[in-house]
Amino acid sequence: MTDTNDTNDRKLGGSGNAGRTLSMRRPVEQSRVKQNFSHGRTKTVVVETRRKRPGGPGGKEDERPVAETKPQFHAQPRVAPQGQTDRARAGDQQRSGVVLRTLTPEEKEARDRALADARVREAEERKRQEADAQRRREQEDRDRKEREAAERRKAEDDARHRTEEEGRKKAEEAAKKLPVQRAPQVADEEEARVKARPGVKREVKVPAPTRTKGDAEKRRGKLTLSNALDENDDRSRSIAAFRRRTERQKKQAQGFQMPTEKMVREVTIPEAITIQELANRMSERAVDLIKLLMKQGQMHTINDVIDADTAQIITEEMGHRVRRVAEADVVEGLAGDVDAADALEPRAPVVTIMGHVDHGKTSLLDAIRKTNVVAGEAGGITQHIGAYQVETKNGLVTFIDTPGHEAFTSMRARGAKATDIVILVVAADDGVMPQTAEAINHARAAEVPIIVAINKIDKPQANPNRVRTGLLQYEVVVESMGGEVLEVEVSALKGTNLDKLLDTILLQAEVLDLKANPNREGSGIVVEAQLDRGRGPVATVLVQRGTLHLGDIFVAGSAWGRVRALINDKGEHVKEAGPSVPVEVLGLNSAPEAGDQFVVVENEARAREITDYRERKRRESRGVASGRASLEQMMSQLKDGARKEFPILVKADVQGSAEAIVQALEKIGNDEIGARVMHYGVGGISESDVQLAAASGAVILGFNVRANGQARSAAERDGIEIRYYNIIYDLVDDIKKAMSGLLAPTLRETFLGNAEILEIFNITKVGKVAGCRVTEGSVQRGAKVRLIRDNVVIHEGTLSTLKRFKDEVREVQVGQECGMAFEGYQDMRAGDVIECFRVEKVQRTLD
Repeated sequence: MTDTNDTNDRKLGGSGNAGRTLSMRRPVEQSRVKQNFSHGRTKTVVVETRRKRPGGPGGKEDERPVAETKPQFHAQPRVAPQGQTDRARAGDQQRSGVVLRTLTPEEKEARDRALADARVREAEERKRQEADAQRRREQEDRDRKEREAAERRKAEDDARHRTEEEGRKKAEEAAKKLPVQRAPQVADEEEARVKARPGVKREVKVPAPTRTKGDAEKRRGKLTLSNALDENDDRSRSIAAFRRRTERQKKQAQGFQMPTEKMVREVTIPEAITIQELANRMSERAVDLIKLLMKQGQMHTINDVIDADTAQIITEEMGHRVRRVAEADVVEGLAGDVDAADALEPRAPVVTIMGHVDHGKTSLLDAIRKTNVVAGEAGGITQHIGAYQVETKNGLVTFIDTPGHEAFTSMRARGAKATDIVILVVAADDGVMPQTAEAINHARAAEVPIIVAINKIDKPQANPNRVRTGLLQYEVVVESMGGEVLEVEVSALKGTNLDKLLDTILLQAEVLDLKANPNREGSGIVVEAQLDRGRGPVATVLVQRGTLHLGDIFVAGSAWGRVRALINDKGEHVKEAGPSVPVEVLGLNSAPEAGDQFVVVENEARAREITDYRERKRRESRGVASGRASLEQMMSQLKDGARKEFPILVKADVQGSAEAIVQALEKIGNDEIGARVMHYGVGGISESDVQLAAASGAVILGFNVRANGQARSAAERDGIEIRYYNIIYDLVDDIKKAMSGLLAPTLRETFLGNAEILEIFNITKVGKVAGCRVTEGSVQRGAKVRLIRDNVVIHEGTLSTLKRFKDEVREVQVGQECGMAFEGYQDMRAGDVIECFRVEKVQRTLD
């Protein structure tokens, strides 16, 4: 960079501008600064320096501000053709007086590239500017449309506000014409204020909302962290709060009073409810409820549970209506409404065959059905309840066969409840037996008619009159003896009078006029239930009302499911089952209890709700029963000592058999020992059953079921005994024998003799020895003895020494003298009596 001062301006100007007019211009000194850059580029900068002009009044210099000297830059011209470039460079040299260096080819090439890049950048910049301009135009169009829409909305709002204002003014004018009614309290306060300041009329002035621009700016936009931390920004009341305050003051000025009438609600109260929940249902404060309870002398917290009666008292005290509900309401209306008379249709009669064991009930039913069911029963006795349907020339008849053994009382009771007619089978050669009387009682409890079938009339020793006479003591009078009870003499073995028995059944059914509505949801009773290994839980049901279809969702006790298959008594699959039709149902989630009612419901949610409630109630009842037994055991232990228990786990093939076994086992025992059924169920013995038996020390009883491989291995490993039975007699007898072995034996005392002490001898190393004479019976060494003094037993123990003269003897007879010593006792006196006896243990048995 070089700096040159041009001192020849005057000369150059004078020579070239001889005729120029002189003027009083401010003297300016100019200088040029030349800047050199890379690639041969240069730039010349003209620098002007102006001086202050002296003069003015007082010879002072001009004090006006002088403009700041600014450098003037000469832009470098664009590249031109070589001739023009040379001429321009020559002219520039003439103007500047400085000779510039000629660019090299490399520098020219670099400058051309830079200029080309500059042109490309300019083109891109133009495109970018055009795109920006287009975006600005679009944004302006959008803003214009939004402004127009906002103006339209504002106009609509203004019109609505004007309409509301006009309506409000009209309402105020109408209200001013009516007499103003104020609350008594407000009127009293107003009178008090008027009395305090007589002659002064009080007016309520409503302050107009004053909003400044600053206030509007404060409430505008969101509350950010910077706005919240800004000390200069003082937040004030919001516009909404100010409007609410203005409205309140207007209502007070108009004498308006908010309604204070309490809202009365209908409160649903279950069997137990917390105070918080009750307060929420009443829309009251929980503190008020607690205060009310404290006034009644009850101290509670907000989370305490109160009963329904207390909740009802509180609710009524608070002024609300009460609607009591119970947890059992989930099963209300489950049975459905009563069928109309015009919707009923005739149905087949349901007949239950009952009687004593081995009187031929199943054989009679086999003869009617032309089958041989009794051959499949273990021991030749019926141990299951079965349901069958027989087609006769006059219509269908449904038979229910019940066991006759005394353990199956519950099965007979279920059969009597589900039946229309009871056939009482009595053997002509055996007469009336205990289970015959029980069957009569079940039939009377179910209020169903009885038909007496006198069986086995083909035997030589048969005596039907004996049966008729035996029934009289139970107030059963047959037709042949002037009564109303129908009777038929039959023989199941020879098939005698079977047609007459069927005709009698149909005649009785016609008298009863049995009808049901098949066009409704199915409902009935569970006759039997079992757990089949291949099919899962299977229930034998008897449809009493409606029709059961495939796919129906039904509830049976604590079990529910969807009907997957329906199988009739002949093993055929059917699509539906109407009234009085027994079928096997597949699709349950668990085996129900025999005797449970089954009902078809609308959906799975309803079924789950009902079964959950029933299962919960069943657990509670079992828990209460076990707790009561435990309390009795504790009292018994405190009073008479611990009562021994024989833990048992029962698994059977069907629910009815398991129930009968449990009832039979509960009858076994006495005050000292009893059977305790830890668990009973349906199905094979599983590994979980073995684990439960190992934990409780129980024995596993399997009735017509077997244990799987895993259960057998676990039983062998844990030392658990598994017993299998197929006849209930054998099971009950074995349990009796096992429980008898746990009974404490009876101690029986046998008197041997008495001896009187004549003298006491003190022998060294032996102690005191009593010289005695046997006065009654005999005295034996090792026997139990009592020392009696003045007819009072002083000591009871065992003889340690029995000598006659100097020899140890085993026994001393009456009238002989001997020496005796006691084990661990020396306080003996002359005149005392020694009683000798023997204790025997007698093993007890359960009757």
